[in-house]
Amino acid sequence: MTCRRVNPMLAVVAGVLLATMAQAQTPATMHPLLPSGPDPWVTQRDGVYYYTSTEGDRISLRKTTDMTRLADASPVVVWRPPAVGANSHSIWAPELHFLDGKWYLYYSASDKAHDDDAHRHVWVLENASSDPTQGEWIDKGMLKTHLAGIDGTVFDHAGKRYFVYSAYVGDRSDLIIAPMSNPWTLGEPQVDIAQPTHAWEMQGGRKILEAPEFIEGPKGEVFLTYSASACWSDGYSLGLLSAKANANLLDPASWRKSPTQALSSSAARGFYAPGHNGFFKSPDGKRDWIIFHANGGPDWKCTARRAPYIMPFSWKANGEPDFASGK
Repeated sequence: MTCRRVNPMLAVVAGVLLATMAQAQTPATMHPLLPSGPDPWVTQRDGVYYYTSTEGDRISLRKTTDMTRLADASPVVVWRPPAVGANSHSIWAPELHFLDGKWYLYYSASDKAHDDDAHRHVWVLENASSDPTQGEWIDKGMLKTHLAGIDGTVFDHAGKRYFVYSAYVGDRSDLIIAPMSNPWTLGEPQVDIAQPTHAWEMQGGRKILEAPEFIEGPKGEVFLTYSASACWSDGYSLGLLSAKANANLLDPASWRKSPTQALSSSAARGFYAPGHNGFFKSPDGKRDWIIFHANGGPDWKCTARRAPYIMPFSWKANGEPDFASGK
């Protein structure tokens, strides 16, 4: 028998290809960045990532230049709620945005004396410091939404700024969009653009669309992810709304809802009930990443065990984000 010498470089290439194929066939189990972190949010500025999540009685920020080492970044408490009043309790879903040269923190809160859905609203804080972990956070008050609701987010598109939140409408939660005249003031109209219509948006005994988050597509398309169903159900998952780049975003007819989930529980990947996500880019701006909370096992309900996970994602041929690929 004649033995042939194998080219070392070819062997390396073949090994990489086999490993890539195996990974594509069997998704790798994912691990959370922290042991706890419901409603995670990340924003990047000047090469620094700032992270926050729901802690209930305060808002903390972590800053790092490497999201994979988030656990090494110590949290800095930047704000605590007043002892009494309309924003004294259930401090949920903080989001940090840099707008018009200042930092803004949007968060949901209720009145300690009336901790129910009818008294939940979105509030905003302002900080003029270049570093949001320093300086003074000034209370700019409650956003004047027509309905009670939670999970407010802000985004700019085509020279205009928009606010979207999850509003309580009867026995369901809908997504409402409104223009903004400044980072703490809403304009008109306030428009309902999505309601629960699919069975996968009604798991856990509730009809819920919440936690809207914006991302712009490669051709300028507008996408809003949202979390569907009750957070205590393993059926909790991400849905997707889309609109054309030149669409009137205040017209409900401009929005199309995808018929299937964009991200759902995956035993193969080791996470359940994924939801309440955010988006960020790699330091060079070339790679898109999603951050979301999920449980590490089935039937873990809606507790502080929800932890933050991150993964890169690609874009489908039709322009939609592809969270299932994880690459």
